[in-house]
Amino acid sequence: MFSKDEAAQLRKDFWTSFGKSFPRKWLLYNTKIKGFSFKFVADRKKAMVCLDLENTDELVNMLYYDQLLSLKSLMENDIPEIVFDNEYELESGKLIHRIYVPFDSKFSIYNKNTWRDCYEFYMETMPKFELFFYEYEDVIKNI
Repeated sequence: MFSKDEAAQLRKDFWTSFGKSFPRKWLLYNTKIKGFSFKFVADRKKAMVCLDLENTDELVNMLYYDQLLSLKSLMENDIPEIVFDNEYELESGKLIHRIYVPFDSKFSIYNKNTWRDCYEFYMETMPKFELFFYEYEDVIKNI
C-alpha cells in the first residue's frame, strides 16, 4: 500500500507522463456547452474515456442526454463499446449522465506496468469521441 503522498505522486506522474508521451491539444472542457465535457478517467481499478453531462440545471442535462440518445446508433457505429449511463454515480455520490468507453484490460493508476496500454487506449478512443462531437455539434447543440 502507498502513503497518501506516494499515491498522490503516482497519480501526478501518470498524468504528466501521459502529457509528455502523447502531447496533443484535447477538446475536453472546450465544447462551448456548459456542463458538457470530455474526460479521461483513471483510478486504482479502472480507466475510461467519458462524455459527462453535469450542468447545474438537470433539465438541460436531460435534454442533452436525450439528444445524444437520438444519435446513439451513429455513435455505436464509430465506437461499438460505448456505454450510455443515465445515472452514473461518481465517487462523491453525485449522480450524472455519462457516456463512456471503459478500458477493458487490467489497470491501476498505481501500477506503472499498466500505464502504456491505458495511454494507447486513450489515444485511440478520445479522438473518436471528439470527431463524433465535431460531426454532430450542430445537432447536439440544437436543444
